[in-house]
Amino acid sequence: MTCSLLGMFRRSKDGAAAIAFALVLPVFLMLLLGILAYGIYFAAAHTTAQLAADAARASVAGLTDTERASFARANVASNLANYSVLLDASKVTVEAAAMPSDATEFRVAISYDASDLPIWSFTPFLPLPSSTIVQSAVIKRGGY
Repeated sequence: MTCSLLGMFRRSKDGAAAIAFALVLPVFLMLLLGILAYGIYFAAAHTTAQLAADAARASVAGLTDTERASFARANVASNLANYSVLLDASKVTVEAAAMPSDATEFRVAISYDASDLPIWSFTPFLPLPSSTIVQSAVIKRGGY
């Protein structure tokens, strides 16, 4: 009786799908959450880079470094409303100044504290990048 019961157990495939599902589901969910988390992070990073590039283009109109910096800050302030889905305006900082290494270049750097994005709840499960996103754009000074 024991031998026939053991043989029947070896031939039965009823629970194979449940075991395969239990093994594959956690890996699939981790992959899905990773795609979602990095997609949100890359969207915020791209948005920050776009803001920096737009601010650098706006600063070209300035005649002095002070005027260029004020144009860059004004451009970021006016365009942040367009990106309010991903970026919180109170967590954006703008640095605009001449490049110390080259007097013919002007740099606009934007830092964003992304710690309020929903992806940080996945930190125990996924290796995520830094919560501070820094993007910059450099332009040549015009007019001389």
